[in-house]
Amino acid sequence: MIPRLILLSIIGIDVLILLFQTSTISISSHEADLLYGGFSFLRAIEIISLSTLGQSDLALRLPMITFHFLSVVLLYNISKKYLLDIRNRIWLTLIFILTPGVISSALLVDNAGLVIFGLLLFVYIYDKFSIKYSYYTLLLLSILDGGFVYLFLSLMFYSIYNKNRDFLFFNLLLFLLSIAIYGVDISGSPKGHLLDTIGLYSAIFTPVIFIYIFYVLYRRLLSKEIDVMWFVSAIPLILSILLSFRQNIDIEEFAPYLIIALPLAAQSFYASYRVRLKMFRGNYKMIFTLSAIFLLVNFFVVLFNRELYLVIDNPKKHFAKKMHIAKELSQELKKRNIKCIKADSNMAIRLRFYGIDSCNQNILKEEKISESNTKSVTISYKYRPIYSATVTNINNE
Repeated sequence: MIPRLILLSIIGIDVLILLFQTSTISISSHEADLLYGGFSFLRAIEIISLSTLGQSDLALRLPMITFHFLSVVLLYNISKKYLLDIRNRIWLTLIFILTPGVISSALLVDNAGLVIFGLLLFVYIYDKFSIKYSYYTLLLLSILDGGFVYLFLSLMFYSIYNKNRDFLFFNLLLFLLSIAIYGVDISGSPKGHLLDTIGLYSAIFTPVIFIYIFYVLYRRLLSKEIDVMWFVSAIPLILSILLSFRQNIDIEEFAPYLIIALPLAAQSFYASYRVRLKMFRGNYKMIFTLSAIFLLVNFFVVLFNRELYLVIDNPKKHFAKKMHIAKELSQELKKRNIKCIKADSNMAIRLRFYGIDSCNQNILKEEKISESNTKSVTISYKYRPIYSATVTNINNE
């Protein structure tokens, strides 16, 4: 009973923190492009949320938080196959929640959160129900988003390994269909982006967890302890490494697949820890402690990211700068009775979400903070100016 209460408390606190974070960030230009761009399933969900709850950051991010919540529930249920002790499943759930890539996918309007949910949904249905329902799930995923193209590729290899011809041809069909609809970028020439890719993976998972996941996938391959989850995680990782030799890959397309390997890593870690005598468990305790420290540091950095402006010399170097300013800037413009503005394309589409349209009557031009004056529009966080711009009125009469 107590472990279940702890689990519910962790999930509840996680959701509350994410809901609070929606008030501290603004829409990014990437999110605005998705919202005002061409049709996609995620865009349709966002429009429904905004139409129902009103034009706000909470309504914008609520669908992603919902996908995240459902992903946590699915991960916990999937982990029952790999971890028999509920306490170990709770630890895995907490690690999943604190993983940097998972936190960002829970807040940012991007297909990463949708892909993580879709992958977990497939694995859960594949393990719990007949393979017939897996066909329906895969067909649905192929329609929802192009990010599942690597799932179909992974399942093709899994089908070959299991000698399941029907499953192979079905996933080949979905793979080709996904490429035809959404396309896939494999262009480029050898430029040596491997180290960049490894660095990004380390940032998304923390270095210790990424290295351990890589080690677990490799060790399971040698011992032939490979199942559908192994293929779903390992094949996209191998492909991303191979592609990084010739192009700078979009890590957001591949990282969700590696997140699925967390239950495998947890199972291997616990099994190796359990079979050793207490005196020989020191290395595993160190790995767990380092992972926990990295995860907690990252969590608090994200939670209190605005405080970083107090210690960063150049505000433009802040990792979340693209998620700041727009909301506060729109509020300042409205105070000056400015309802439309001409700005650079990235800022203009962000301001559009907050009710500031585009026009040629008022021109917004960013300036150096040191050059700002009383007539400038200045945005400050924690009493430190981080953005300044001049607004020029053009008399067209």
